[in-house]
Amino acid sequence: MTFVNFDAAYVNRLMAGDCTTEEHFTEYFGVLLNLKLRNRLRSTQLVEDIRQETLLRVLRIVRAKGIEHPERLGAFVHAVCHNVLLEQLRVEGRHPHFAEDSPEPVDSRVDIEAPIHNEEMRASIDAILDALPAKDRSILRMLFLEEIPKEQICAQLGVDQDYLRVLLHRAKARFRAEFIKRVGARALTMKASM
Repeated sequence: MTFVNFDAAYVNRLMAGDCTTEEHFTEYFGVLLNLKLRNRLRSTQLVEDIRQETLLRVLRIVRAKGIEHPERLGAFVHAVCHNVLLEQLRVEGRHPHFAEDSPEPVDSRVDIEAPIHNEEMRASIDAILDALPAKDRSILRMLFLEEIPKEQICAQLGVDQDYLRVLLHRAKARFRAEFIKRVGARALTMKASM
């Protein structure tokens, strides 16, 4: 392969859509891009896709705007190829390909056991709330489960916002202590059974 020094006349012929110049361009840079891409990629199909996309983009840019420095056409083609390669690798990384005989990947976005865990958690929370004093249970249910605004809770209990904050702090502390007591007991039971 003989290397070519590009000039403004060559780029002008590309801009004008000269068939002979386009054939030379695609053949010349096609070989160079294949050499460059084969060292970086294993998939011959991916090499071909990137090569074609690079040549297409360069021809579009040359036809639309031309090139400021025609003598740097080779460097421009390789820079465009590098960008196309990076784009393709990002796409490949997001959507990995699997062999046809490989097992179906597990969908980690869906937790099949989530409803069971949620139901168990709901039962645990109800049991802990039932173990609390009536006033604490009432405040926590109204605020967190029924999502009643604090102003309405204050009116219902006959307290101001500052005192509701104190009552809520105490109720949370009692809930936390009961939760730790129950979870700690369950964890010890699980360790003993293993």
